[in-house]
Amino acid sequence: MSFLGKPLIQHQIEMIKKAGFEEIVIVAGKHNLEKLRDLAGELQRSLSLRIETVEQKDLEMGMCGAILAAKKLIENSPVLILSSNDIVEVKALELVKKAAVSDKAESYILGKKVNSYFPGGYLKVDKKGFIENIVEKPEPGKEPSDLINLVVHAHKNPDILVKYLEKVKSARDDKYEVALSKMMKEGIKMAAIEYDGFWQPIKYPWHIHNVFKFFFGGAKKFISKTATISKSAVINGDVIIGERVRVFDGAVINGPCYIGDDSIVATNALVRESHLGKGCIAGFSTEIARSFLGRDVWTHSNYIGDSIIGDNVSFGAGTVTGNLRLDEKDVEVFVEGKKVNAHTNKFGTIIGNHVRVGVNTSLMPGVRIGGGSFIGAGLVVAQDIEENSFVRGSWELKISKNTVDVSEMGRGEFKKKL
Repeated sequence: MSFLGKPLIQHQIEMIKKAGFEEIVIVAGKHNLEKLRDLAGELQRSLSLRIETVEQKDLEMGMCGAILAAKKLIENSPVLILSSNDIVEVKALELVKKAAVSDKAESYILGKKVNSYFPGGYLKVDKKGFIENIVEKPEPGKEPSDLINLVVHAHKNPDILVKYLEKVKSARDDKYEVALSKMMKEGIKMAAIEYDGFWQPIKYPWHIHNVFKFFFGGAKKFISKTATISKSAVINGDVIIGERVRVFDGAVINGPCYIGDDSIVATNALVRESHLGKGCIAGFSTEIARSFLGRDVWTHSNYIGDSIIGDNVSFGAGTVTGNLRLDEKDVEVFVEGKKVNAHTNKFGTIIGNHVRVGVNTSLMPGVRIGGGSFIGAGLVVAQDIEENSFVRGSWELKISKNTVDVSEMGRGEFKKKL
């Protein structure tokens, strides 16, 4: 996934560089290893970093397996462990880096200060700031502190961590956390570093909106000199408009907006508070509101509201995404058979890559369309669609004799009222 024309992990690596780190190990799976190696090679040269990639063969081992896969590259040097899907500010890394040069503890864990309940791991901390335990998803009202465990961890002696990871046993995907808890119980000191800045994990698709706003807020705003913008177009607020973008007559762009290279905002289109990747088309009379579009998404006389759209997706004329329930309550999305609250009453559709949607089709709030699917014309889609599906509908035309003659009907009086 790319934001502002860069893969998410590139944003992370640039932040790591800015925080003063010079050696990075990327742990990948077989499915993305080659792409990450290619990107690592490019960033090594452009950012003057040493970047290694290593494959984690057993993905079921989670973070524990990732660290064990990289243990030979770490070589017992002090190490900072990050999750590529947890987005924080540069100052978060700087806080942990600064603390880790002290002799207070063997390991340091960033704790995000929260004011309301979050279903995650909480740090149980003593009066001196040492962590006694990580409590996973306590019941609301029984949180041991107001600090959430963020995966920004520094270990001064990774050999110790590796030894625990190699021995840890758990039936769940929490071996890393179980190892940390065992280390604490056996006297290895871990200190909490309090952090009150931005944090957004990308766990569900609707989290993407906040990440876009964060990256956009820190980016330089500009309109490329190679962009062609009609004199009658209107651009309000902060925007980033890329190379060779064309904005036609009567189009309106209301920031914050990112319009990627080679994209088109056609006549009378309205794009507001949205991200359009490279090669997108906001077609005639289309409105795109608070949505994230990947690369090569084509629209024509559509309404796309509060939605997440993958790459290479096309919408037939008149197709719309519903984004508000009739009762105006929070939208819920089915995830692995269970309803998950998106914690917003405005949320549209989630669409994977390489999807085609026919004309005059309505996609209901919270519906997911799997990649590689075709959705036929004139449908109301109110349920999730699996990947590589061809969705058709059937309807019956009722034809009878017309008994009303309008050929002699005068419309003058009616027209006066218009």
